[in-house]
Amino acid sequence: MRLVILGGSGSGKSTQAQRLCRYFDIPLISTGEILREAISGGKSLPNFQWSPTDSRTYVSVYNSLNELGHHARPYVEKGELVPDEMIIELIGIRLRQPDINCAWVLEGYPRTAFQAEELDFLLDNLGQKLDWAIYLQVPEAVMVSRSLGRSLPDDQPEIVQRRIELFYDRTIPILEYYDRRRRLLTINGDQSPEMVQQNILTLLSVP
Repeated sequence: MRLVILGGSGSGKSTQAQRLCRYFDIPLISTGEILREAISGGKSLPNFQWSPTDSRTYVSVYNSLNELGHHARPYVEKGELVPDEMIIELIGIRLRQPDINCAWVLEGYPRTAFQAEELDFLLDNLGQKLDWAIYLQVPEAVMVSRSLGRSLPDDQPEIVQRRIELFYDRTIPILEYYDRRRRLLTINGDQSPEMVQQNILTLLSVP
């Protein structure tokens, strides 16, 4: 099962991604977590598994993530989208890690139609194919109130509003992209987490 979770800030993407990973017992790939780790200096890199005999790979990926974090920091601090090429490189690194065994939930990516196309190209190269893109549809007022209630460092009112503006400007074309390919599932995200998960599993035809 290979899934992408889409939605605006505060739509419940992280919650549902974590729930689906537990349900299917597959890895979660969260660009937000990997970006925060890269920006903080990549000291622990909890999302990655390393072979102790392959120190060269460790150093190479460690350096790539640190460099990515350095360049991505200004965008994240302003609530802007990190440039496509940085995120695409990050996702490529993650999907090649040994714990990703052709099944995963991807949260926080893609955020532009270009990224969605690039993800398909990347998966083709890896011999994989996306099963479904799940869109959590939530009213703007709910996105704002949920985001401001999380008390995360980058959840300041002006940054939250900017992220929502970017969502409507750049994410809606992603929905059209996946809808044309008949891989889009739209879920009412303005419900309890339990109900949202059950609706997702129902549309995935999971008993």
